Amino acid sequence: MFLRSLPFATAFLLLAGPLFAQGASIGFGNSDHDSSLPVEITADQLDVNQTDGRAKFTGNVVVGQGEMRLTGEVVDVEYGDAGTGTTEIKRLHATGGVTLVNGSEAAEGQEAVYTIESGEVVMTGDVLLTQGDNAMAGEKLTVNLQTGTGVMEGRVRVVFQPQEQQGAAQ
Repeated sequence: MFLRSLPFATAFLLLAGPLFAQGASIGFGNSDHDSSLPVEITADQLDVNQTDGRAKFTGNVVVGQGEMRLTGEVVDVEYGDAGTGTTEIKRLHATGGVTLVNGSEAAEGQEAVYTIESGEVVMTGDVLLTQGDNAMAGEKLTVNLQTGTGVMEGRVRVVFQPQEQQGAAQ
């Protein structure tokens, strides 16, 4: 019996071994994300400081851009250069039970920083990524929405669900 499971164990270690190192590369969402799309934000409250070009959304905050959704209790928004009158958003910093959803994937963490121009989202604090029935957890997830790629870092833990065999149940 041990010899039968040896090829499976060897294959698993060769394929999944790198995932248990300090970082693991993953796919996230699709590579069709367009960071030039409008950003829509809803919240219970908004505080604006025009002097430093920032706005603070508080309470049930939902940020949407295309298919991507970012939620949290507080989202600080940093606009273009203060004093220029531009309303272009440069960066979003979400805190408090943050969730990022893009397509069929979702990630949860304590906080996230989304840099609009680069399409990069960095999530930290007990991050959990779910992709279908599979799950990955770590301390930091960096996602590039434009390429649909990501890296999980910090004692990465992965749960893979086996795929059902084709034609097994007929």
